[in-house]
Formats: sequence, C-alpha cells, structure tokens
Amino acid sequence: MSETKQLPNRSELNEATTWDLTLIFPSDEAFDEAFNQLSDELTHAASYQGTLNRGSKEFLEAIEYILSIYRQTEKLYVYSHLKNDQDTGNTTYQALYARASALAAKSSEAISWFDPEVLTLSNDTIKAYFEEEKGLEIYKHFIHQITDNREHTLSEKEEALLAGASEILSASGETFSVLNNADLVFPVVTDDAGDKVQLSSGLYGQLLESTNREVRKEAFEALYSVYEQFRNTFASTLSTHVKKHNFNANIRNYSSAREAALSANHIPESVYDTLLDVVHENLPLLHRYVELRKKLLNVSDLHMYDMYTPILGDAPIRYTYEEAKDKSLEGLTPLGEDYLSIVKEAYGNRWIDVVENKGKRSGAYSSGSYDTKPYILLNWHDSLNHLYTLVHEMGHSVHSHYTRSTQPFVYGDYSIFLAEIASTTNENLLTEHLLQTEKDPKVRAFVLNHYLDGVKGTVFRQSQFAEFEHFIHVEDAKGTPLTSDYLSEYYADLNAKYYGEAVERDPEIAYEWSRIPHFYYNYYVYQYATGFSAATALADKIIKKEEGALERYINFLKAGSSDYPIDVMKKAGVDMTKPDYIEETMTVFEDRLNELESLIAKF
Repeated sequence: MSETKQLPNRSELNEATTWDLTLIFPSDEAFDEAFNQLSDELTHAASYQGTLNRGSKEFLEAIEYILSIYRQTEKLYVYSHLKNDQDTGNTTYQALYARASALAAKSSEAISWFDPEVLTLSNDTIKAYFEEEKGLEIYKHFIHQITDNREHTLSEKEEALLAGASEILSASGETFSVLNNADLVFPVVTDDAGDKVQLSSGLYGQLLESTNREVRKEAFEALYSVYEQFRNTFASTLSTHVKKHNFNANIRNYSSAREAALSANHIPESVYDTLLDVVHENLPLLHRYVELRKKLLNVSDLHMYDMYTPILGDAPIRYTYEEAKDKSLEGLTPLGEDYLSIVKEAYGNRWIDVVENKGKRSGAYSSGSYDTKPYILLNWHDSLNHLYTLVHEMGHSVHSHYTRSTQPFVYGDYSIFLAEIASTTNENLLTEHLLQTEKDPKVRAFVLNHYLDGVKGTVFRQSQFAEFEHFIHVEDAKGTPLTSDYLSEYYADLNAKYYGEAVERDPEIAYEWSRIPHFYYNYYVYQYATGFSAATALADKIIKKEEGALERYINFLKAGSSDYPIDVMKKAGVDMTKPDYIEETMTVFEDRLNELESLIAKF
C-alpha cells in the first residue's frame, strides 16, 4: 500500500518560494510598534472633529489626518492577513490578524465622523475652501465622492455606531473563512499516480483536471460529502452575511443591496443587468461547447466533475514554476519593457508565495497596500492552468504597482470594478501568444480548449454566481428564509440552466454555493465577467497595435481611483455602459469554438 502524501508544514518550505513580508515589517515586534503608534494617534481623532467649518486650513489638516489613519491601518491589516493566510492554523497569526481587524474597526469608528461632517458644509463653502487653499486641489475628487453620496450618509452618531459594529457585522464571513480554510477535514482520496493523498481545496482543483475519470469522481464526491455535512452551518453564515448587506442598504436609503454596492463606484445597475442579459442570450454557445465536451470525452453521461478535465486528454504542455515565469514574460511582451521590468522585479524580490502548505489559504490572490509590495499568493501545481493563474495575479500586482507609483495615497488604489480588467488582459495576451507560437495542432487545440474553459469559468460561471448572489439578496429582502434546502434547490436549477441538458443533475452540485468565498464579498463576482469582457476588447487593441492603445492602457493602469471607474475605462477606449464589449467576447468565444471543432475534425 502506498504512503499517504501530506502537505508540507510552513516551516519545511524553501524560503525562496515564500514571500518576503519583512519588507513590510522586519519583525512582529516592529508590527507591534506600528500598532501601538496607530493606537496612540487614534486618541487625537476627536481634536479634529468639529473643525471642518473653521476654514480651509483646518479642512486640509483634517483630511491629511484621516488619510494618515487609513494608510497606517491598511499596512497593519495587510501584514496580519498575509501572515494569517500563509498558515491559517497558526494561532499566533490568528491572534495578530484578529488584533489588526479589531484596530481597523476602531480606526473606522474613530474617524467615522468625517464624512457626515463634510456633508454639513455647503457646496459653496467647499468650493471656497478649494479656491483659498491650494493644498486642497489634490483632494477635489476625494471630497466629491463624499458629497455625491449626501443622501446615503447617516448622522455622525449613526456612522460611529455602524463603524463600531463593523467587526460584529463581519463575523459570519470570518466564521466561514476559518471553517472553510482551517477546520474542515477532507477525506483521503486517490490521485493520478494511485497514491493516497489528503484532499484539500487546492488539490481538488488539480484532481478535477485529471484525465482519470475515477479520480475526478472520487474527489468530487469526497469534497461535497463534507460540505453537505455542514450545509446548515454554511446556510446560516451566508444568510447572516446577506442580511448585513440588506440592513446597510436599508438604513442608508438605497433601494437594494445591489444599488448600494454598485453605487460605491458609481456603476449603474444596468451594467449588471446587461451582463446577465447578454450571457442569457448566449447560453446556447455554452451548451454547444458542453455538448462538444461530452462528445470528445466519449461518455454517455456527462457530469459536473467532467467539466474541468482537458477534453483532448493529457495536456501536451505543462509548466514548472520556473518555466511559467519565462513563458509569462514572453506572453506579456506586447505590454512593453517597462511593464516587463516590474514583472521581473516581482520574480526576483520574493513578492510571491508559491507552494501550497498545510493550513495555507486556498486559491490565489494579489494583495497589498500603498506602503507594501503587491504580494501574490499561489498554491502552485505544474499545469497550463497555473501558468494562467500566475499571469492573472501578476496583472493585479503590476496594476497595483503602477497605481501606487503614480498616484498619491488618496488615489493609490483602484475600484473592484476595474480590478479584474488588468488581470484578464494578461490572460488574453497569453492566449494570443500561445496561439501565435504553438504550431502543433494538438497543442493549439489544447490552448483553444483552455481558452473556452476560461470563458466558461470567468464569464459564464461568474455570471451564474452573480445571478445567484442577486437572487439571495432579493429573497432575503422579501423575508424569505435562506435555508440550506432553499439555497440548494435554487442553485441546482440555476446550474442546470447554465450548463444545459447535456450535463447530468449531480446532487452534489446543489451544495456548491456553500464553498464559494466570493459570496461573502459584496456583489463582487459579476466584475470577473465584465472585467474579462473589457479585457478582451483592450487586448485586441494592443495586439493589433492600434494607435495609442498601449499608451491608453498603461495610463489606465496608472489611474487608480483618480476618476470614476466607468470614466477611467472610457479613457482607455472601452465604454462599459454598452453591451458591445460583452458581445465581442461572445464572438471571440464562438470563433475559437469553431476553430477547435475544425482542428479536431482533422485529427
């Protein structure tokens, strides 16, 4: 009998494969010093309260104090959450993260008076302040973002109460995270080599790509047996989280949680509806692709655990991490030498935490603050898919680097709405590079398959998630109890609608909602789909070397939050208030589906 393979402990990893968080704080003691300094500075918050009506100088001083608190808080929070995520079972860093989260809530409470007090000033007074004090010029957009939300900002006392309760109101999401990442114990399953392995969230994705159907089936059933066991607990955490969103929307005079979430970045709700409308119209394309998958896998019954394996068998290309770094530089060449120099810095200076270890948060992300590097978390496995994950997260990190290097702190971040555009532009560029350079028909077909799977996962699947997310918010607002049975029944029907009649209605998939971390965000997932679609349009302009396209794109990466997201994208050359950019993605999907079918016919 083969020995069960276990994930390595954090202490067993090669340091070169881990991120260097000493670039944030050289030690936990340095974190403690910064923590105490911020705690002390928070005691001065009250001295700025009530001063905004005294004149432009006092107005400027208050703004700079508020931003200083934000800046220090972000740095502390990022360090603590990265430390926690690298090993969620480490109680020392659980405590550090809890302390930083509590201080973030305290900081928010201490300065919660600022927005309401700004709104006590008339527009004429604020205009006069800007004319009097030249140091305020840089903060015009910052202040306009506040005054544009006059009708949704509460009184000073109410804002303080909400800020003070933020940690409590976020408890359901934190409970989900700890349970999902640290406490759930998954069964031992068999991998491709016939070895017994401890199933994990990261390994699950790899096993679903296996060309051995029994491996996929066992992993699928084993994973969902655990989520089914805890379905009532997850229904409780998700329901409570949704109630928080609806509560906040209601007390802030929004018509819905969706309006509240999208208005933060001045995104019209029509953008959300347009996405779902265009995706619904094009579901026959997804059904056609699923039918092709069933045919090529040569199965009489297609199951959800068959949706991620390459339909052309074992991958003819696979990349180690070192090979993936080289290939990413080739694929991103159209973005220019300056862009590539940032990528090389990320590889050379340990911005990336590469290897999966015991207790490490699952998945992948890019994270950081204005005063940190834009770190990347990976759970690396050698595959084409993880090459795409690398360039995706690198897109986020380079976007962050450009923004923070160009903008002052007040605009040194970008909205969630824009976040997925840079990452998926990288994915599109990599796909085009591989299709231009790989001449082997089988390799080419495999890349096309991967692209089609990418659109399936990023546009169709995230739209499915977006539809589910909106449904649960609407149902809760109507007073419908979000029980596990109710959620599972709706999710099963929705899944069947998206994937069509070619896929069996596996009972396990009804519980997929219980394991999706993004449902604990706030109307986030639709932006994967809109972002991928916008990226399709941008990448096409860059690849075709359209005059000014690259310069506009780099300027987009540098823009941060200096303008509203819709306007930032219009300057980059894409109007996201119209359906054109989503329809263009569907056209590319159909063209590449046609090409794949043509290639396969020649095998």
